[in-house]
Amino acid sequence: MKTLVLANQKGGVGKSAVATLLAHYFAQQGQRVLAIDLDHQGNFSKPLRRSGRAELANVGADVLMTSSAISLPEKPFVLVPSAAGLLGLERQPALHNPFARNFRAALAALDAQFDLCIIDTNPNPDIRLIAALASADFLLSPIQLNQEALDGVGALLNHERVGIRKIKAVLNPKLKLIGLLPTLVEPTPFQRSNFSQLIQQYKPLLIPIGSGPGDFAFIPKRSAIAEAQANAEVLWEMKKTAARDAWKEIVPSFEKISGIVLSAGDHHGLAA
Repeated sequence: MKTLVLANQKGGVGKSAVATLLAHYFAQQGQRVLAIDLDHQGNFSKPLRRSGRAELANVGADVLMTSSAISLPEKPFVLVPSAAGLLGLERQPALHNPFARNFRAALAALDAQFDLCIIDTNPNPDIRLIAALASADFLLSPIQLNQEALDGVGALLNHERVGIRKIKAVLNPKLKLIGLLPTLVEPTPFQRSNFSQLIQQYKPLLIPIGSGPGDFAFIPKRSAIAEAQANAEVLWEMKKTAARDAWKEIVPSFEKISGIVLSAGDHHGLAA
């Protein structure tokens, strides 16, 4: 089982919508998908639960950290949902190491049952994010095209507690950063300027999907994406032309991300 974590230390970037789209996409591709929502807000859990596509586990995501002895339904698409107990984990520092060990052991026990685990995380740099990154194969970081987000890329790499370089050096040397995934992208002069700035500053961290100078993975800002998330619909199955058009824009990015995650060979990723 490959494990993909979505993380960004800033909320409101469309991270849970990307996680939801990816979960449905991989399930459609015939992968056995385990979805885990470590964010107490539950924005990944709600649309998956309401869609009826994922089988709901009988435990919340907090239990993955408090106990390594769990069992999940023998189904090809399973959701371990957000739970109120997630909020209390950070306030138990003496148990942080056991929490991280339990989480890793739980994923290891489920390795043969699923092909892919997708984990949505909360924006705070706490034990939930540490445990996820310490157990993951890949990290994907959705990012909004504004100056605050661009300034936050440094924290993604170098945060003293949850920066990818710290995690790789201390806890999980196998962790690969797939890259930054610009979200809510609009064809405006302001957005084009910010995208150009992102390319100039962080080109090695972007995900190439073509040979052109600006051919990098992105998620467009489209009302159909927000509507699909709000109504628990699968974007490409919606009847609206706008939804199908939005999905056509997303497909090249998801095909590239899928190829990286599912390939057993060479990976695009950040060097330590």
